[in-house]
Amino acid sequence: MRKTIRVLIFLVAILAVLALFVGGGYLVWQRMTAGPSVDAGALPTPDAGGVEKQLIGLYLQFRQADLETPADPQGKPMPFTVEPGETAADIAAKLQQAGLISDADLFRMLVRYYDMANRLEAGEYELSPAMTMVEIAERLQHGRLREMTITIPEGWRLEQIAAYLDEQGVAPRSDFIALASQEWPEFAFLRDRPAGSSLEGYLFPDTYRIGPSFGAREVISLMLANFDRRVTPELRARAQEQGMTLHEVLTLAAIVEREAVIPDERPIIAAVYLNRLEAGMYLGADPTVQYAMGFNPKTGRWWNPLTAEDYQSVDSPYNTYTHLGLPPGPICNPGLDAIRAVLYPASVDYLYFVRNDVKGDGSHVFSRTFEEHLENQAKYRR
Repeated sequence: MRKTIRVLIFLVAILAVLALFVGGGYLVWQRMTAGPSVDAGALPTPDAGGVEKQLIGLYLQFRQADLETPADPQGKPMPFTVEPGETAADIAAKLQQAGLISDADLFRMLVRYYDMANRLEAGEYELSPAMTMVEIAERLQHGRLREMTITIPEGWRLEQIAAYLDEQGVAPRSDFIALASQEWPEFAFLRDRPAGSSLEGYLFPDTYRIGPSFGAREVISLMLANFDRRVTPELRARAQEQGMTLHEVLTLAAIVEREAVIPDERPIIAAVYLNRLEAGMYLGADPTVQYAMGFNPKTGRWWNPLTAEDYQSVDSPYNTYTHLGLPPGPICNPGLDAIRAVLYPASVDYLYFVRNDVKGDGSHVFSRTFEEHLENQAKYRR
């Protein structure tokens, strides 16, 4: 009885749309026969595709409760494979056969109405009968393989990681940035961070395998757990021996990460900055000014070349040309080698270094005095 009523209501809806179609056609005929003064093209003629879409839309509205009701609210996740070349009808039939949806025809109409049919991607997914048809259709468009690999390079700032994860379909960048600004009390090593600081510096760069259910929170948790493993108790004890907090170590390591191109130079660059701090000098680190300047929409980059004016005009506590000591926190997320360079710096008395443009390989020339530094600038900068 219930099914009969449903069909009757749907037939009434079809008749209503057909009435609109016929009425529109009658108006067109009237205008065309009324004489040349009437613009026959002023009224658009309904097309079959448009009418069909209206009918499907009405039907979906009528079946909305079914669209929003899972096949099994208590169902467990299961693997589901979409093979290359499978049509929406093929996928719908497989979904119903697997017990993930209750009506293959309804699913097919849903994806047809919203033009999803050509956007259902081949791959291996994890779906659940507890998901609605709409959620399943969305997952099959924007979902990902049961596992995927993401790689976070050393030296990226928080926003770059967020943009990358967004591009990979893992999590919206706004979600990642918001969560990276929250407290994470389950990780004890974060407790010495200054109040209100983000996770910049603590998001350990590495290659990660993540599952389909991973969002921003799960990725951050994975990166922090990796940091906790890789920055060992021995390294943290070494920081105490050096008279530095973990936050201070990461702050300096982030600068070293951005400055060093040649791996062997990391401990030397770290030593230069530590020597400057001990001498009460300005750190004078270009990457800190670049960090303070942020994203440049003209170049589409975060880390941009500096002009002579930038060193003094950028008003920020991160500008180490105008503020003594370390900046408030890390300017990027350093790798383990940069962290170790700060904890085990080279035994040198250099205070200056300049990029060697003659070699052009990213290496630097180091000096002890400002006079030597000026000579090196004249000799090696281009």
